[in-house]
Amino acid sequence: MMAQAQAYTALDRAIAADVRRGLTAHPKSLPPYLLYDAHGSELYERITELPEYYLTRVERGILRKNAADIVARASLGSPRPLGVVELGAGSATKTEIVLQAVLDRQPGCVYVPIDVSHAAIEGAESRLATELPRVRVRPLVTSHEHGIRALRGTLGPQLVLFIGSSIGNLADGEASALFRQLHGALGADTWLLVGTDLRKDPSILLPAYDDAAGVTAAFDKNLLSRINRELGGRFDLARFRHVARWSETASRVEMHLESTHAQDVIIDSLELRVHFDAGETIHTESSVKYDLPRVVTVLARGGFALETTYFDEARMFALHLARAKRD
Repeated sequence: MMAQAQAYTALDRAIAADVRRGLTAHPKSLPPYLLYDAHGSELYERITELPEYYLTRVERGILRKNAADIVARASLGSPRPLGVVELGAGSATKTEIVLQAVLDRQPGCVYVPIDVSHAAIEGAESRLATELPRVRVRPLVTSHEHGIRALRGTLGPQLVLFIGSSIGNLADGEASALFRQLHGALGADTWLLVGTDLRKDPSILLPAYDDAAGVTAAFDKNLLSRINRELGGRFDLARFRHVARWSETASRVEMHLESTHAQDVIIDSLELRVHFDAGETIHTESSVKYDLPRVVTVLARGGFALETTYFDEARMFALHLARAKRD
């Protein structure tokens, strides 16, 4: 209980620091983890069911077809049972496919979901207790970095899931640094399963981040609502609009909140006044679209070697299984 309370305190401090840093920067930006409070997590689950948002459906299909092979490879040659760790676990609905494949090979499994959303983790833990009772859930409600530090000394083998195209929120150097932290915490008996969306025509990509029903816009604007609730912000959501952009040079979709008027916004707990010009944006999330050489490079710089890649038939999405390099 004490460790969990400390994690919450650290997370609260991190949120305040990240909001101050991001809104005083030029250009303005906020880290994407801030999108995932309880309401944001609910909205994201709705996004995954939208017709425009193909990523979740396609990735789930790849997992159903290949989970047994993924688990067999990660389990091979070790006398100890395979554990599963997940970064950005959310509701963990796709993760059930992997956990069932683990249970098909061994009597039980320890699953460590790491996520900043307490509501999402609590829901996943409750559902898994009913649907997969042989899975022992050990949740960590905190950031990736704090969660990885808490894993230090965990015995392998461990299969670490970073699925759902979450890697796309990070710059390549940030992703490699995260993987190096994993390698350092869990050691050489670690496997990593990474989901990546693949490059394709922007006419397919952009609607996935700006759907006709406006759910993604509500998800993006909820970040401002969260600042209002948690930090005493005075954002008027009607004076901002959601924008999705394709950057060809960076090979990524970017989500922005654009100020529709010149305005000043006060954030009481930070004692901060933030000025926005008309048309100025807050960059809230990026989703990189990869090719295979880029994935190999990011993994290698993070201390992992690609074992194999699983695609859907149309090659819209990919799951990459990599193994920690031995020093």
